[in-house]
Amino acid sequence: MVEIDSSLHLARPLGPASVNLGPSTTPLTVSIQPQALFSILDHSSRRPPDQPRVIGTLLGTRSDTDDSSVTIHSAFAVGHTETTDQVEVDMEYQKAMLQLHMRANPKEVLVGWYATSSELNTFSALIQNHYSSQGEGTYPFPAVHLTVESKPGKDVEVRAYISSAVGVTPERAADSAAFVPVPYSVNYSEADRSGMDSLENAKDAESRTTGILTDIESLEKSLEDTLGMVDRVSKYVEGVIEEEEEPSTALGQFLLNTLALAPKVDPVDIEKDFNNHIQDVLTVSYLANMVRTQMDLSNRLATAQLTMGGGEGGGQQGGEKRQGNRDNRDNRGPRQNRGESVSAV
Repeated sequence: MVEIDSSLHLARPLGPASVNLGPSTTPLTVSIQPQALFSILDHSSRRPPDQPRVIGTLLGTRSDTDDSSVTIHSAFAVGHTETTDQVEVDMEYQKAMLQLHMRANPKEVLVGWYATSSELNTFSALIQNHYSSQGEGTYPFPAVHLTVESKPGKDVEVRAYISSAVGVTPERAADSAAFVPVPYSVNYSEADRSGMDSLENAKDAESRTTGILTDIESLEKSLEDTLGMVDRVSKYVEGVIEEEEEPSTALGQFLLNTLALAPKVDPVDIEKDFNNHIQDVLTVSYLANMVRTQMDLSNRLATAQLTMGGGEGGGQQGGEKRQGNRDNRDNRGPRQNRGESVSAV
């Protein structure tokens, strides 16, 4: 008797595609830049009190190799009104803003849209299908739907989705979609990290303001943070050795790889090199100050020759010289004018 396979094989749905159209490639990861999140949070904080959520457009880039990852660089708000029965989105404004943004940033393309609520409903499917459509949407690539929910006193919740069409008819597929969560990460550079550290310092201050740290202060803060992390890791390792903490193989491997990156240098040599570097910096600073002083002194000496008492004496000498010339002319006797003849008597 032949056994019947009773298992059900499920496949992850591909990107959004309209009926009778080929499937699109699903992005594996979504990378979010901090400036895009700041724009979304700013839009959320300025929304009317009676509006549960606001929406906008996401712009970014796709990977050049296989389009398996999307990087969200920026976002702009799109006006919309939403009730229990219908939703209206200002698509003309969205098109105009998209054209202006792509003209200023030609490397960025439309990658999806965002909403400041984690709720997914029929209106979300309508907007998602519009952003995934041909011509004005992201087709043949899937549109990324980013939900950013911020509540006072709670952490910001971020989720990323793509969608797959649901329905056997075009009418049914237009207002429905299956949202599939995709992994995401928030990536930032060193400059972004400095800005976020300043925002974190301003958050804890009563005046909600903070000063910009100098280079020395930034170095001091970095060293303090590094010492704090080293102390935390040491306490964890001691707790694992004394069986007070639960060991983690993944964390142990990560710490081992991190320690393997440290250069095998004697601390005495590091201190010696650091002191030599400090001496070089002080020498260069001393020479620069000497050059600056010499240039200032040369300018002062050159200016002093023009502004000291030589002007009055020169005027007197000039006056005496002119007087002497006048006397000489008087002693020469009568002058003969041009055009006159002198006759001898």
